[in-house]
Amino acid sequence: MTTTTPSRGRRRAPTRIERAAGKAAALQKPRVILALLLLLGLTSVMLLDGYLRAEVGGDERVRDGASSSKVPDKILNGGPIISFRGGQATTTSVPAKTIALTFDDGPNPTYTPQVLKILEKYDVPATFFVVGSMVSRYPGIVKDMVDQGDEVGIHTFTHVDLSYQSDARIRREMTQTQLALAGAAGITTTLFRAPYSSETDAIDNYSWPVYEKLGEEGYTSVFVDTDSDDWKKPGVSKIVKWATPSGTSGASVLMHDAGGDREQTIKALPEYIEKMRAKGYTFTTISGVIEAQNTAARAGQQANAPTGAGSGQLQGRNRNGNDRLQAAHREATGATLYEGKALVVAVAVAEYTVPTLSVGLVIVGVAVMGRFGMMLILARRHYRLRNKRRFSWGPTVTRPVTVIVPAYNEKECIANTLESLAKSTHPIEVIVVDDGSSDGTSEIAREAARSLGMTNVRVIRQENAGKPAALNNGVRSASHDIVVMMDGDTVFEPDTVRQLVQPFANPEVGAVAGNAKVGNRDTVIGAWQHIEYVMGFNLDRRMYDLLRCMPTIPGAIGAFRREAVLQVGGMSEDTLAEDTDITIAMHRAGWRVVYQEHARAWTEAPGSLKQLWSQRYRWSYGTMQALWKHRKSLTDKGPSGRFGRVGMPLVVIFQIVTPVFAPLIDVFTAYSMIFVDFRAALYAWLAVLGVQLVCAAYAFKLDKEKYRYLLMMPLQQLAYRQMMYLVLIHSCITALTGGRLRWQKLKRTGEVGTPAGVG
Repeated sequence: MTTTTPSRGRRRAPTRIERAAGKAAALQKPRVILALLLLLGLTSVMLLDGYLRAEVGGDERVRDGASSSKVPDKILNGGPIISFRGGQATTTSVPAKTIALTFDDGPNPTYTPQVLKILEKYDVPATFFVVGSMVSRYPGIVKDMVDQGDEVGIHTFTHVDLSYQSDARIRREMTQTQLALAGAAGITTTLFRAPYSSETDAIDNYSWPVYEKLGEEGYTSVFVDTDSDDWKKPGVSKIVKWATPSGTSGASVLMHDAGGDREQTIKALPEYIEKMRAKGYTFTTISGVIEAQNTAARAGQQANAPTGAGSGQLQGRNRNGNDRLQAAHREATGATLYEGKALVVAVAVAEYTVPTLSVGLVIVGVAVMGRFGMMLILARRHYRLRNKRRFSWGPTVTRPVTVIVPAYNEKECIANTLESLAKSTHPIEVIVVDDGSSDGTSEIAREAARSLGMTNVRVIRQENAGKPAALNNGVRSASHDIVVMMDGDTVFEPDTVRQLVQPFANPEVGAVAGNAKVGNRDTVIGAWQHIEYVMGFNLDRRMYDLLRCMPTIPGAIGAFRREAVLQVGGMSEDTLAEDTDITIAMHRAGWRVVYQEHARAWTEAPGSLKQLWSQRYRWSYGTMQALWKHRKSLTDKGPSGRFGRVGMPLVVIFQIVTPVFAPLIDVFTAYSMIFVDFRAALYAWLAVLGVQLVCAAYAFKLDKEKYRYLLMMPLQQLAYRQMMYLVLIHSCITALTGGRLRWQKLKRTGEVGTPAGVG
């Protein structure tokens, strides 16, 4: 065993790399916050859209047959318009030969404009009881209503039966609809019609307190005298017949401009208007009815005469903004106006975003399922090809190789690493490159080598310069033409090196990826990473190997021709993923990169979420750096351009684009469970999980792993995968904002020892 002279133990000033690392670390917190804000924004948009499109609980119609003992008789037997003055409820009836035409459930982008056009043609005013969620989605239609002189009232925000709701829910339904009206048309309204309401004699003990409460707040509740029942789609003639009051009675008439197919209503409306006018009827709004009664009452008091209908004054529409027919409207000002406009803008964003995301979901879903299918097919083909009796890389490689172990503060692990190498069945020399450790790593390595009787170990100590520099130092110092690189926290099985170097019998092979396995898999985090590693090495790498576009030689276990490493300029410091960087460089230099699944290494995976985040953040960001650095591989010609033609697109699609948008699957699953169909969404999620379990089980079978770890997979999908999404989004933000990271050292425990009996 030979060594170099160690540096002095005095306290040194921080290096340029360490200063850069500190500066980079200080910049990461804002990017993490930005990533979380983006995810929060997406979730908020989805929740808003779902809230607008569905009724979120409590949407039950008042039960038939409920008691009305607490409802005053004058209300049950009175007119369809209930007002509250001085705490007293009064009703108003529609004058004889007068129609207060009302429409519920809109606005609808298909039918409401047609209704407005018909009303304008016949110069007929109407009152529209609008659903707030629809108003916020189609604000322009509501503005057209108001501009044309029609009247609007509230029909709640989500079309929910308020009879069984809390005071907070009732207040929210009303307030949100008022804000929607303010944002759409710059008004608020005092008119209200409850969903599922009909005539006043249907008011019961459940619904009456709601009307009382709203009346105290200044709302006028509007019911119907005549229901067209157009929602049943009985045919045009029946809609006209059912909407016609008996004799010369006046009526508050109900029709619908939304809530389903309203083609029959559109066809019936002109016929109905012409029929009623032929019978001598005039049309007005709800406010027109109230004003007519008030005017007649005042005139009767002054002339001591009976109340008249005053119907002749109710004809026509208010095109000039006269408040006579819009008495229920109030101009929205101040915070109400601005909050309303903000709501409309937010809804517009949701209306644009969600359909776009839906398309993205389909693309991502197809890509994810396609990837699983391709991995299974190609992994099986790879397994069958490599396990044929006639398969051989060539003559058995028996010559010695150099194993390079870069180490930075690896006092917990370095002795285990050397102990595993001491059992190697293949002749090796070991070079431990101590990259300026401050924990006595080099001394521990020397002592371990002495105690193990390893005379083939050299410990080289250098000033701290980073992992790439340590590896390059080891390559320059290597005595043999094949170099094996491993991490200082990794242990090899006795046969690992021999298996790893056999592909070099083929002179086209420049690098070999081994099979890295998680040693500390007995924790939840370790088990999650174990599943990920097994799937990655036994499906992903088999696929890439068969396609001859292996993207990464893992730092934990990889072998290289020394001349190939020197040819591409050694391990680069340009990126954080030096292993991916040199692998792509090998491809571009014309070397073949292969996977040797029988060469196994046991590594210590991060033991905490913080360390895991740090590691995966570096990996994903480093991969992006490497891909960008080698972007010209897309135009490389000949065999050396295969990675650019095949590997680069696959890596970008499967390791960056698809994972970035993969959260859509979970977001839409949650969206569907809350707003659409819980059971169907759950089944769909379980189906995707089932596909992943099949893939994982096959990967475990190929690697002869125990299936019991797959019990952790559902929890992995719910927790671990979400974290990986955030890591990747964080990395993308860092890349887009031009940030740089330096290699970060993870805290090790040294719990991964010689892997005897592990499986």
